[in-house]
Amino acid sequence: MYNIDEVRKQFPMLNNKKMQGKPLVFLDNASTTFKPQRVIDKMNYYYTEINSNSHRGDYDLCYLVDNEVSKARELVANFVNADVNEVVFTAGDTEALNLIAYGYCLDNLKKDDVILLSLSEHASNVLPWYRICELTGAKVEFIELENGRVTVKTVRKAFEKQRNVKLVALAAVGNVLGYAIDVKGITKVVHEHNAIMVVDGAQSVPHQVTDFKDLDCDFLTFSGHKMCAPNGVGVLVGKKELLDKMSTFHLGGGMNVKFFPSGEYIPSEAPIKFEAGTLNIPAIMGLGEAVKFLHELGMENIHKHDEELFDYAIKELENCDDIVIYNKDSRNGIISFNRKGVFAQDEATLLNSKGIAVRSGQHCAKMIDEVIGAPATVRLSTYLYTTKEEIDAFVNEIKNGGDILDAYFFN
Repeated sequence: MYNIDEVRKQFPMLNNKKMQGKPLVFLDNASTTFKPQRVIDKMNYYYTEINSNSHRGDYDLCYLVDNEVSKARELVANFVNADVNEVVFTAGDTEALNLIAYGYCLDNLKKDDVILLSLSEHASNVLPWYRICELTGAKVEFIELENGRVTVKTVRKAFEKQRNVKLVALAAVGNVLGYAIDVKGITKVVHEHNAIMVVDGAQSVPHQVTDFKDLDCDFLTFSGHKMCAPNGVGVLVGKKELLDKMSTFHLGGGMNVKFFPSGEYIPSEAPIKFEAGTLNIPAIMGLGEAVKFLHELGMENIHKHDEELFDYAIKELENCDDIVIYNKDSRNGIISFNRKGVFAQDEATLLNSKGIAVRSGQHCAKMIDEVIGAPATVRLSTYLYTTKEEIDAFVNEIKNGGDILDAYFFN
């Protein structure tokens, strides 16, 4: 296990930062994560030492940048056990999912084909599929949840009910309830029915070992900013044979071999054909550095740390009679709860006045209310630098309670 005190020293945001005049307790890591100094330094290295474009010049600076982008792609590929030519850089998880929707589905889905989702999905893994249905005549159907979870059993049941299922898109770990699905087992069922499996890894890749080849899913997506990397960069991992057949909705410089007055063009091979225009080079370099950082800490250690903090926080919260917890057994660093009779945003605002940052609302999963029976929740989410003492500070404020008006009249 890593030394958490030494790890925290590497994060400028954790060094004596205060919120509302109190020490910052950041418990909104499912939304975004802090960046270690080495990631910031890597981005600054680009801006101060090698600022140039990638694959656009024949001078030394471009050569150095080309090498950095290639190294970052190799680091990411190794991190999730994929081939280098299966890693596409995107602007984030959302763009990656849209790229699959427009690049694969528009060419392969037709009227009355079915896309299977769950009610617990994030907007990024719902709305692109809705649009594809508008454009193709396909339809979205929902997999039944078993105690808030998608299971192999419920996926099999969905296939029994629905004909013409062509694609299944599910989060490996939900962003509200934090439940992990059996990606490998579900993928096996999906492939038995000759359908495509898309895995939204936004909440899983930053927290646990991810093996793309072993999972055998067809596509995997994730964002950099949820794993200590910069904002504005993400990854689409796809099986090479599928990437080769896909179209791209981004066209421009760098992604083609040649184009002609006739209107025809020859695209480059994957993954380059999906990376039109100027790449977010400093963010890509930062992502590569973040992946190195996580690898050094060990993904098994990070996941174990999340589990230990989850168990500790749940044990403490269960002693609070007026707290309703919606996912007592998820163990993935996310706890969703409400205080009886208190609106979620009011609870989060009160905690903010105590220097504690949590998320409240529907968390972009706007069908989750049908699953948990509540219009909104307060969400606590930990990461590799979260301490037991921060959980204690949070629990202490939960136990103390307070008047919401206090949040607006603090000193």
